[in-house]
Amino acid sequence: MKADIHPKYYKANVRCACGNVFTVGSSKEFIETEVCAKCHPFYTKQEKVMDTLGRVQKFKDRASKKSTTVKRVKNPRAKAEKK
Repeated sequence: MKADIHPKYYKANVRCACGNVFTVGSSKEFIETEVCAKCHPFYTKQEKVMDTLGRVQKFKDRASKKSTTVKRVKNPRAKAEKK
């Protein structure tokens, strides 16, 4: 590494709006954030999916149909034998 071109490295304390505090490596000494893994709806399993016009249900129906459908494999030799 070249001298005097890299920022100083700190073990920064991160404070979330929910009160959670954890340590990360950063070029800043202290970081404040609004959401973290302890309070984010996705990680706390409290995420609410906004279902507009049944789009989520339509997607789930299509996904379930695809998983149950069996694909037919065409046999290339069958055409050659018919001719």
